[in-house]
Amino acid sequence: MVHKNSVGSSSISPRRGLPGMRSKLAGTAPITVAFLGGSITEGAGASDAGATSWRALTGQYLQSVYTGHPVRCINAGVGGTTSTFGAHRLQEHLLREGPADLLFVEFSVNDGEDREESVRGMEGIVRQCRRLSPETELCFVYTAADKNLTGYKPFNIAVHEEVAEYYGIPSVDCAARVYTMIHTGELDWKKFAPDGYHPLDAGHALYAGLVRGYLEQALVQDRVLPVGGLEERTTLPVPLDSRNYEYGRMLDFSTAHYSAAFHMGELQPDEPLMNWRFSTAHAWTDDPQAAFTFTVSGQCAGLVLLCGPDTGIFEYSLNGGPFTEVNLFDDWCLQAYRPVLALFPLREKRGGLLIKVRNTERKDSRSTGTGLRVLKMLCS
Repeated sequence: MVHKNSVGSSSISPRRGLPGMRSKLAGTAPITVAFLGGSITEGAGASDAGATSWRALTGQYLQSVYTGHPVRCINAGVGGTTSTFGAHRLQEHLLREGPADLLFVEFSVNDGEDREESVRGMEGIVRQCRRLSPETELCFVYTAADKNLTGYKPFNIAVHEEVAEYYGIPSVDCAARVYTMIHTGELDWKKFAPDGYHPLDAGHALYAGLVRGYLEQALVQDRVLPVGGLEERTTLPVPLDSRNYEYGRMLDFSTAHYSAAFHMGELQPDEPLMNWRFSTAHAWTDDPQAAFTFTVSGQCAGLVLLCGPDTGIFEYSLNGGPFTEVNLFDDWCLQAYRPVLALFPLREKRGGLLIKVRNTERKDSRSTGTGLRVLKMLCS
């Protein structure tokens, strides 16, 4: 079913609400709340990510509402990640721990200017969640950044709203509130988020307050929005984009077949790492002749590489086709290793995909080597 927007405040779009979460108030069952997003969700900018971030404050509020329920919060925020990566991370970083009752999704800052890619990522998260964890209710959260303060509904937020509107998902537009406060003189953006992205404690508190305002409306207040039952909430309509990442997932690096030049290892403590707090076990080589292959079934395949100061240029072939060169080195590589996605071209239909990847002797002029570090494989 395609949903029409419900009337709400300038920063809240209630849509179909959170009826499942509301019904759970009467019981005592454990509640699981998950937060999937980028660095702001992870807690960047807060003095204590586990206590003063908008994520932590929201978890604290929900525990106060669900008195008598154990409330477990899952932090699936990872700095620098987009909704595309989020759709592929969803199973490993969230659903493998069991179904969540409520999932907050925050990617409007990190998603780029490709509308189709943003739709595929956000829609992939929604559809995958409803297929694999049908009782999970979702809420989109839009945080502020320089690019999200160019107008009342800037591009990235407007694209995410397309998905929210289509699936009836409530959304909290924190950026809209910040935008208004800047223009009324209530807020100094440079003091709110000195780097233009990550709010300090007061900013996280503002975001949490806006989310809390919606949750009070959806869970506590007497006003009840007209919503359907579980069947309506979990029946999937025709997708907005048939090539969305509903089936996105990450595969362990060990599932590929490597040539002898590859070695298995982890980053060492003296090797700088950013945007990743999970295992760094990976396959690596700096041999220009090294190669590996893997097979998946789907519409798309890709890699998650640990890119850093010594990252080189690799090339790939899809289903026996010509090799395509890929250079992922950028300015961030000069500072530390971090996970970087390399998604190969989407196919029109799902099917078997055979990918061959080989290292080369070529490198970016800024790189110190020809390293290739394989953290994960992707398929969707």
